[in-house]
Amino acid sequence: MKARFFTALLLCIFFTITSNAQNYLKGKVIDSSNEKGMSNVFIKNVTNNKITISEGDGTYEIPATAGNLLVFTTPGYLSDTLVVIDTRNLTIRLKENPALLNEVNINSARRNFDPHTEYPEIYTQSKVYILSPSTIFSKESKNARRLKKYFAQEEKERAIDQAFSIAYVSSIVPLRGVELQTFMAIYRPGYDFIQSNTGPTLATYINDSYKKYKALTPEQRKQSSLQSQ
Repeated sequence: MKARFFTALLLCIFFTITSNAQNYLKGKVIDSSNEKGMSNVFIKNVTNNKITISEGDGTYEIPATAGNLLVFTTPGYLSDTLVVIDTRNLTIRLKENPALLNEVNINSARRNFDPHTEYPEIYTQSKVYILSPSTIFSKESKNARRLKKYFAQEEKERAIDQAFSIAYVSSIVPLRGVELQTFMAIYRPGYDFIQSNTGPTLATYINDSYKKYKALTPEQRKQSSLQSQ
């Protein structure tokens, strides 16, 4: 009886994996300025409403067929939209958005949407059921779990953006343009800090950070800004 159960389980796993091996577009997203792979690039197939994010090395995999419309977006970079010609490996090179870098903190330019409302299936597909191999091994389930973590982090980043906004910070420190962007990149607080510090305590943090910022040399400011991104 046990042997039959495990045989059936293995067959389910096999068919789950093989059934998901077709009609996928694979490739890599890289920074056009340095040819390095870019992680957490949000990728949407507008045609079939499938979504994913790139891996740590920039690789991605998304359900797609010829003729589908794909959009690649990430904060601080120009979006890239293309029509799939075929499903061979496709490398996407994203360019930094100069206008964005000169006007706002790049971490503030994130997609303004509610994933729970727009993609409820992600939260359903991310659930794991022991007696359902597809919820463990299928590409859709694995991708849903990655997206769920990504959405959770994005919600935290948006909470930081709201509290540590350009309007609020610029009302406290006499910085504008690139200098303001650099300051906000270096001293951007974490989510836990924002949860515990608002109003007067956040203002005190910004003032104290500004004193530290003024003590930095131009080269130190540049290096600190790059390290914080």
